[in-house]
Amino acid sequence: MKIIEGSRTIRTSGLGSCVGVVIFDEAVRLAGMVHVMLPESSIAKGNDFKAAKFADTGVRELVRLLILQGGRMNRFKAKIAGGAQMFQFTSGNELTRIGPRNTEAVKQALSGLKIPLLAEDTGGSNGRTIEFNLDTFLLNVRTVNMGIKDI
Repeated sequence: MKIIEGSRTIRTSGLGSCVGVVIFDEAVRLAGMVHVMLPESSIAKGNDFKAAKFADTGVRELVRLLILQGGRMNRFKAKIAGGAQMFQFTSGNELTRIGPRNTEAVKQALSGLKIPLLAEDTGGSNGRTIEFNLDTFLLNVRTVNMGIKDI
């Protein structure tokens, strides 16, 4: 999880089934990113709990940190990418749908906080690297074997 201000970029790579979540406040040129690995913190065990790993706690913690830096809840907007189904399983078991479940959980967390989701590049079966530019408010998405696009 990282916060940036001013004319900067923020980046994460290795988004397979993980979802990169960017929340930003254009008015004060503030943004943060969290690299969500799993949908729900209820599966965390013991002392190995890291809020940023999970959609439900990671999105809330990112919002909390942005507010501490001067962001305002009513101005926050979001963009997301990732959530690929990296491996095809024949069982059809819900637990094997990590990418889609991560995407759904992130969207639910954003909706619960009333943060509008402006753009997304999710799903498929390819990994991604993303970079958010605080000058343009564009999320650059590089998808393996699929090219580059700005959302």
